[in-house]
Amino acid sequence: MLKKEIIGLMSGTSLDGLDIAHVEFISENNKVKYKLMKTSTIAYPTDVVEHLRNVNSLGIDAIQMLNKKIGVFFANQINIFLSKHKISKRNIDGIASHGQTILHQPENGFTLQIGCGSTIAYLTGINVINDFRTLDVIAGGQGAPLVPIGDFDLFESKANSFLNIGGFCNISFKKENVINAFDICPGNLPLNHFAGILGYDYDPNGSLAKKGKVNNDLLNSLNSIEFYNKKGAKSLGTEWLDKNFFTKFSKDENPENTLRTICEHISNQIIKCLNDHRIDSVFTTGGGAKNDFLISLIRDGYDGEIVIPNEETIDFKEAIVFAYLGYKYLTNASNTVSSVTGAERSLCSGVLHKPGY
Repeated sequence: MLKKEIIGLMSGTSLDGLDIAHVEFISENNKVKYKLMKTSTIAYPTDVVEHLRNVNSLGIDAIQMLNKKIGVFFANQINIFLSKHKISKRNIDGIASHGQTILHQPENGFTLQIGCGSTIAYLTGINVINDFRTLDVIAGGQGAPLVPIGDFDLFESKANSFLNIGGFCNISFKKENVINAFDICPGNLPLNHFAGILGYDYDPNGSLAKKGKVNNDLLNSLNSIEFYNKKGAKSLGTEWLDKNFFTKFSKDENPENTLRTICEHISNQIIKCLNDHRIDSVFTTGGGAKNDFLISLIRDGYDGEIVIPNEETIDFKEAIVFAYLGYKYLTNASNTVSSVTGAERSLCSGVLHKPGY
């Protein structure tokens, strides 16, 4: 029997903060079980959020400073978390950090997640694994999605597919016993953007969208975006969103109508994906799983069962899975799936940072 305790860190493109998950993994007879020990979500400082929202306008020096600042923030929050829950650092085998994505251009051979791993390692005194995506991109992959290996290793009994509605929406499922996974469409990123115009950080339960009316011309324009016709491994990033999605919107559009239209668009794309692939049930997590209006739209058009777990799993599944990717790295096992990312081979991906003392 092999046991390891990992701290998983997830900070998504929605910029809603840092998720911390303390996870115990036990491997016995070639099967891995997990136990979620403690969790916490901490909002980013306001100045960090503003820098991240405007990262495209920052110079190299400013990005390096932000990389260090986020690393310090992560390290401080881990230390507070461990102290609060009386968790000994000696019991923690590693910290697995997703980092904050600021560039994702696999077609150009790179992806970048900031949150300095060496800073986190030194300030916590714990080994850190981060930069999980780069090696896959070097091998010709998308560097995404990385969650499917955790979906099927840890949650396979829950449903036969897995949908995450985060900043972007992604799906994983098996076809002829081969894992398929890809980004479907934007998710909370544009919803949060237009909710912000109305003075909200996000649209609670989809109540703002529910008040709006669908702009059918806009909906047809969004649904005709070329990305949705692409087959195989594919992933989305904020650069794509700025270039191909936000350019569709008029400044004169009523924000509630815009939110309603985006919800219709997201539900259209998710329903099409689920029904086209004849998926019977879908385990749904991420912030969008709490958007009652969006979920109701998906239910109206989807032929199968939507499984929504408890709130802790909704909020922390990706942090749990990144902890699992760290566990796989530390046990020298592949933590990427080439059939998912499009890379030449599955890899043990990540970069190890030691405290140095």
